[in-house]
Amino acid sequence: MRIFWLWFISFGCLANSFICLAGSLSASIRPTSYTPATYHSPTDIRRSGFVYCVNGILNTFNPQMASSGLVVDTLSAQLYDRLLTVDPNTYRLLPGLAERWVVLDNGATYRFHLRNNVPFQTTAWFQPTRNMNAEDVLFSFRRIFQVNHPFHALNGGEYPYFDSLQLANSIQSINKLDDYTVEFRLRAPNASFLWHLATHYAPILSAEYATKLAQAGVPQLLDRKPVGTGPFLLSEYHARQYLRLARHDSYWQGKPQMPQVVIDMSAGGAGRLAKLLTGECDVLAYPAASQISVLRKDPRLSLTLRPGMNVAYLAFNTAKPPLDNLKVRQAIALAIDSEHLMQSIYYGSAETASSILPRASWAYDSEAKPEKYDLAQARQLLKQAGITHLSLTLWVPIASQSYNPSPMKMAELLQASLAPLGITLSIVPVDGHYRQERLMEMHHDLTLTGWATDSNDPDSFFRPLLSCAAIRSQTNYAHWCNPGFDDILQNAQLTSELSQRISYYRQAQKILTEQLPILPLASSLHLQAYRHDINGLIFSPFGNASFAGVHRTPLKEEQTK
Repeated sequence: MRIFWLWFISFGCLANSFICLAGSLSASIRPTSYTPATYHSPTDIRRSGFVYCVNGILNTFNPQMASSGLVVDTLSAQLYDRLLTVDPNTYRLLPGLAERWVVLDNGATYRFHLRNNVPFQTTAWFQPTRNMNAEDVLFSFRRIFQVNHPFHALNGGEYPYFDSLQLANSIQSINKLDDYTVEFRLRAPNASFLWHLATHYAPILSAEYATKLAQAGVPQLLDRKPVGTGPFLLSEYHARQYLRLARHDSYWQGKPQMPQVVIDMSAGGAGRLAKLLTGECDVLAYPAASQISVLRKDPRLSLTLRPGMNVAYLAFNTAKPPLDNLKVRQAIALAIDSEHLMQSIYYGSAETASSILPRASWAYDSEAKPEKYDLAQARQLLKQAGITHLSLTLWVPIASQSYNPSPMKMAELLQASLAPLGITLSIVPVDGHYRQERLMEMHHDLTLTGWATDSNDPDSFFRPLLSCAAIRSQTNYAHWCNPGFDDILQNAQLTSELSQRISYYRQAQKILTEQLPILPLASSLHLQAYRHDINGLIFSPFGNASFAGVHRTPLKEEQTK
C-alpha cells in the first residue's frame, strides 16, 4: 500500500475557542504511515446524507490559493459563498452575498450592496459573534491584493488565479462605505471585473476568524481549518481518504436538505466505478468516458452530460530548446491525430478543440480549425529544424480531471503518435501539488494539462494561462510571454462594447494559432453519474455546484417494505 504524510499542521490544540480538528492535519506530503480511516457503512450515510466519490488531492481549503482541483471544483461551493454567482443555464451574473451592485465611471468603479443576516459557520474551532458584513469583504480581497496586508504572505502568499490576471495592479482601492456597502475603485475600466469576482476563486472569508487566529498566534490555520458562509462546513478530514461535511443549519439561503456529505477521495477510476455500482458511492464525479456504456446499462443509475467551460491542452515549454523553435512545436502538433484522441479517450463526450476558448464562449472564433494530422509535413518541419531524433519529457497529472477523464491513457497515445517522428516521449506522472512546484523550475518539456472556469468571460481563459504575469503566478505552463498578446488582452478590458471585445479576442486567438505555445486538444462534456434515489443535484457547466438542494427519494422497493 502506498503511504503518505498527512498534511497541514499536526493536531496541536488551540486555546480558548479553538479546538483540534479530529483527524489528520499535518505539514507536508512526504512518505510515512497512517491507519486507513473509514466513514461508517453506506447504510449509515444513506440515512442522513450521501457519498460523493471524486479523485483529487487537497493542498489547501482556501480556493483563493488554488489554481484548480478538488477545492475549486467541489469544495468551494459547499464551504463558501461569493459576492456574485453565475447562472449555470444562461451564464448571466446573479446576486450572491451582494444583493445588488452598481457600475460607475464607465466600468472603473464597482459598488456592492451586501445582504444582511448572513451568518458564518460555527465549527469546532470557531464560534462567530456577528454576521457577515463589509469588514469580511474588505479582508477577503485586501488579503489577496495588498502585499503589505498581514495575511497576504501567509501559507506561501500565492493567489494563482488573481496573480495571473494582475488584478492587484488594477485596483486603486477597496473601501467600506458603510457596514453593508463596499466599493472597488480600479485604475482603469475593466469589463471582466465582475466575472472574476463571481468565480470560486473569490470566496468571502471571516475577518473575525482571522483576527482571533492572529491573536492565538496561529494565523496559518485560516487556509487549513475553513470557515465560510456556505451550506456545509468541514467536520472531519483524512488526507487522501475522505472528508465529511456537516450541514450549516443557519445557512442564509435555507437549511440544506442533507445533514451530511462525505467526499470520498480514496479510490481511482475503476475503484470509484465499483463503489458506485455496489452502492458505496451515491455520486461519481467525472467518470471515465469509457465507463459510459456500463453506467447507461445499469437501471439504478442516472447519467448527466452537460457542455463545459473547459479545455484540455498540451503545453510546450517555449523557454527551453528545442521547443523554443516554432517548427518543432508545429511538427508535434501535426503528428497528433485529434480524432483518434476523441475516440480513444472521450468516446463521444467531447469535441476537438480548435481554440483555447470552448465553443460555448461568446468570443469563440467559429472559423478556427483544429490542427490537421499530417505526418509527412511534420517530418519536413523537423528536417528544416535540423532534428532527426529527439527525447522529451511529458508531465502528466495522475488524477482524472473534468476536462480529461484519462490523462495517463492520453499521454500514452501522444507517446505513440510522436514515435514515428523519431521523438521519444518519456511520461512523468505527477500529482497536482508536486506538479505545480516543479513545472515552474522549467525542467519539463511538455505538460498535459487543462483549464476549467466558472466564468463565461474569455479573459478567464486567456490571462491565467498565457499572459506574461501568469508565468510568475504558476499557471502559464508554456512559459510563453508575448507583450503584444498582453496588450490585446488589456485593450479588451478597457471597452464595454461587446463587438470590440470580440474583435480583440479574435486577434488573440490568431496569435496563439500562429505561435502555438499550447496545442488545444479537447473541450469535454461534464459527466456525472448518480444513483436514482439522489435528487436535486444540479450539475453546472462550470464543473461545480452546491449540494444544498440535494435530497434522497426512497426507491419504490424501499417504499413497499
